[in-house]
Amino acid sequence: MKTRFISNQWFLILISMSISACTVGPDYHRPETPVPVKFKELNGWKEAQPRDNELPGKWWEIFKDAYLNTLEEQVDIANQSLAQAEAQYRQAQALVQTARAAYFPTATGTATTNRFRAASGQNVAVSGVRYLFGVALSTAWEPDLWGSVRRQVESNEASAQASAATLQALRLSTQATLAQNYFQLRALDAQKKLLDDTVGTYEKTLKITKNRYAAGMAAKTDVVQAATQLQSVQAQAIAVGVQRAQLEHAIALLIGKAPAELSIPVVPLNALPPLIPVSIPSQLLERRPDVAAAERQTAAANAQIGVAKAAYFPTLSLAATNGFQTSKLSKLLSAAARYWALGPAAAAFTLFDGGARGAQMDQTINAYDASVAAYRQAVLTSFLEVEDNLAALRILEQQAQVQNQAVESAQETVRLTINQYKAGTVSYLNVMTAQTVAFTNENLAVEILGQRLGAAVLLIKAVGGGWNASALPNRDEAGGETKWSQFLPIPVK
Repeated sequence: MKTRFISNQWFLILISMSISACTVGPDYHRPETPVPVKFKELNGWKEAQPRDNELPGKWWEIFKDAYLNTLEEQVDIANQSLAQAEAQYRQAQALVQTARAAYFPTATGTATTNRFRAASGQNVAVSGVRYLFGVALSTAWEPDLWGSVRRQVESNEASAQASAATLQALRLSTQATLAQNYFQLRALDAQKKLLDDTVGTYEKTLKITKNRYAAGMAAKTDVVQAATQLQSVQAQAIAVGVQRAQLEHAIALLIGKAPAELSIPVVPLNALPPLIPVSIPSQLLERRPDVAAAERQTAAANAQIGVAKAAYFPTLSLAATNGFQTSKLSKLLSAAARYWALGPAAAAFTLFDGGARGAQMDQTINAYDASVAAYRQAVLTSFLEVEDNLAALRILEQQAQVQNQAVESAQETVRLTINQYKAGTVSYLNVMTAQTVAFTNENLAVEILGQRLGAAVLLIKAVGGGWNASALPNRDEAGGETKWSQFLPIPVK
């Protein structure tokens, strides 16, 4: 009866301590950041309709390119950088579970045996060699009086959320890099077609020049110049293959394949930059996974201040033991061999540590300040990237319109100059100049289209690629799934 009374006393003490426990350290509030009312470069921007339309999760589908869709779908399946980031996220979840385990007491089972002989000068009931057998179950618990464990759990949960956001940021970056490489490759395909068409045109021009030379209407230098012009373009057409092969290899790496396993067929570049919905700047903070990661890292750093502050307060340790001890193994589990103990119960307060706790507190405060600055920098960078690519798309569209007019004018100039050359009113140098100007303008038009598609991809990445902070795991999900096997005294996989 007395034992039960003591146990009830301990139970009441533990409950009262749990109720009265407090959590030291500052509660977290998202740091304030300067947010503009609107994007400066939105002036003149063609907004997607309806205006509140958001990018889909599979944002690359707005380019309406079936082959690009096929490639992007493979990123999640086999990209090794993403596999590494996913493992790191699972590691962060395990750290949350480790921190939560500190809420509970620990239990230890022991079994002992001693064989000994008492000193000859001692007065003992049984002389000679004796045995002492024992088994015991011990429990120990340190109540979280000042919230150190709670703050550590809070910090680890925020870190796990940051890891989830970092994973999504890497996924978006990988998808965007693949799309950029793909459109650069398609631009090279368009340039290769232009070069091949130009080779055909120059071959016809060389044939005309040879015929005029055979008829005595052109000089030998005209034939040589025409041949040189043709060979120069042929060399450029071959050189395009090097860049294309490198881009193809880069795409293979992004989808987790060896370069030899991927061969992208040559197709015309028919894509145009789509209309991309751009939200107001304040919404950008919820749609950029890298900004969300920086904000969660700030929350984790804030919680660490509470952990450091709790170290200034005394700690309380409780222990209890229940077991059996006897000199005869056959009577080990008998009632007569049973013993129990409550304690030791110890309160410890550090009086002097050479300034270690103060330094740790300063370290956590400075780490928080650094994380706040990193978060604000991430926000500013997000605004910068949106503004840059809005401006790039708007200006490149204007440039493309003018450049297309220049291409038409240059092609007309070539047609007129060749007719004049056939009539003998101009030299072959005029033909070469007109053809070179036309080729340069046509090539520049292809490059501008490639740049526009690349800028469209970067703008999608800058506005978060259809992601939203609501996709972050909540605090319960941040700890992952706790498996029953984790509570076993032996590892089970």
